[in-house]
Amino acid sequence: MASDGTIKENLVADMKSAMRTGEKSRLATIRLALAAIKQIEVDERKELDETEVLQVLDKMCKQRRESMSQFEQAGRTDLAEKEQAELAIIAEYLPQALSESEIEQSITAAIAQTGASSMREMGAVMAILKPQMQGRADMSAVSALIKSKLSN
Repeated sequence: MASDGTIKENLVADMKSAMRTGEKSRLATIRLALAAIKQIEVDERKELDETEVLQVLDKMCKQRRESMSQFEQAGRTDLAEKEQAELAIIAEYLPQALSESEIEQSITAAIAQTGASSMREMGAVMAILKPQMQGRADMSAVSALIKSKLSN
């Protein structure tokens, strides 16, 4: 993966590289990501910024994880492995994942910052954390951690 430039520029450069080297599955996955980004840009008639591109890629990763789980339950390991391979390629373009302790510290800080003490204030906590953690943590897991902290 190229590391200079925007995520979108890196995707385009890597797509060209995959074409030259004949990496068919990598090429297909990168094209899927670029198509998803392009679709939103066309629908919304605007160029996506880095955060929005991260949201698209994060959503694609979440879809792959859900599909893997369903395929594994159905005994279709061949399809689950294909989803896993796509997930690995898409994940290369996301920032480094946060550790559990970093997530815990961020949640604690956000709760302190908002003064949240009940589930009703969860939205305010999520509003602070989402931009910081987009693409770097599973937001549904973060949400569950916030719920457990606020319900105590």
